[in-house]
Amino acid sequence: MKKTFNTTIAKTLTAAALLTMTTSAFAAKYTGTNYLSPYCGCCKEWVKHMEENDIKLDMVFEENLTPVKIKLGVRPEYASCHTAEINGYTFEGHIPANEIVRFLESQPKRMKGLAVGGMPMGSPGMEYNDQKDPYNVLAFDENGKTMVWSRENQ
Repeated sequence: MKKTFNTTIAKTLTAAALLTMTTSAFAAKYTGTNYLSPYCGCCKEWVKHMEENDIKLDMVFEENLTPVKIKLGVRPEYASCHTAEINGYTFEGHIPANEIVRFLESQPKRMKGLAVGGMPMGSPGMEYNDQKDPYNVLAFDENGKTMVWSRENQ
């Protein structure tokens, strides 16, 4: 009985150590914070899309997102329903994860972040059947100037 008990403890400790090593080995490549309304389902779907693409976002629920958007430099003309901050950059709206990763890897000095204004159908978190509206992902700087970063669903 004593030998079985010690074997069980040893197996449990080994399993716990392996789980800890495995979890840290698969930590997200990028982490950040996503500010969103507690009532918006598409924002939560977008966060799932990010997590599926190795970007871990903590969710901060805000009744009024306007102060967050102003603080992070998001202009009304390209505002959407949620705002994320990752590695000091701002990401507004339903941006595909691959474009965020490409932006973060390029580390543009002049640009403050990326934005997808509104809520285009077919963008991550806004999937509905086969509907895919074309939209642009914009890069923006501190002065609000924008350029097209990518064209989606064209």
